[in-house]
Amino acid sequence: MNILLAEDDLKLGKLVKYVLEKKGGYQVDWVENGEDALVYAESSIYDVLIVDWMMPRMDGIAVCKKLRSGNYGRAILLLTAKDALQEKIVGLDAGADDYLTKPFEMDELLARLRSLKRRNFAPIQSDVVTFRTFSLNRSSHQLFQNNEEIILSQREYQLLDLFLQNIGYVLTREVILDRIWGVGSDVSYKNVDVTVKMLRDKLEFEHEQPMIYSIRGVGYRFENEFSEKG
Repeated sequence: MNILLAEDDLKLGKLVKYVLEKKGGYQVDWVENGEDALVYAESSIYDVLIVDWMMPRMDGIAVCKKLRSGNYGRAILLLTAKDALQEKIVGLDAGADDYLTKPFEMDELLARLRSLKRRNFAPIQSDVVTFRTFSLNRSSHQLFQNNEEIILSQREYQLLDLFLQNIGYVLTREVILDRIWGVGSDVSYKNVDVTVKMLRDKLEFEHEQPMIYSIRGVGYRFENEFSEKG
């Protein structure tokens, strides 16, 4: 299960991320403000968003409202120190699917996440994605071109899958690094650039029109002329 944690309390955020990864076995991206939470939620696919109510640069309620106004369909769990009934109603009306009051036990958080996962908010995602003359099998992590396999490293597969989930949209180096290597990793943007180059070499060697476009000073955009944006 892929989770986005939006929590500005550094001590709590570090603890929650550790527990979710080590005890829950989940993949966790962690941001510390509402604006970053919105960017990550809109540029990557998560099973559950864990959003703190009180955050800088956009609070959790505003994040929920903004996402739901754009028909965001993933599960959202709201964290807050507010325990009054009216506050809970405000959170749920803003678009949260569940509500957890601070302080909370980590076992309860894990149970809430399991419950949200069972409700299956995520749309069914095809195991095989086709683009141009390629097909990517998400179950086996294999890439084929005209039935001939092209060997990908784990990072190359993750990068290609991320691009295919966001065709036509610019992904910053920071988003790519955090999504593939993880928040707090000690790798640099050079690792991102090298992995992009290696993937580009495997995809574009027989194609005149590129698929991966460099956006100078920002990141990369993946284009597929046979796919419609939307």
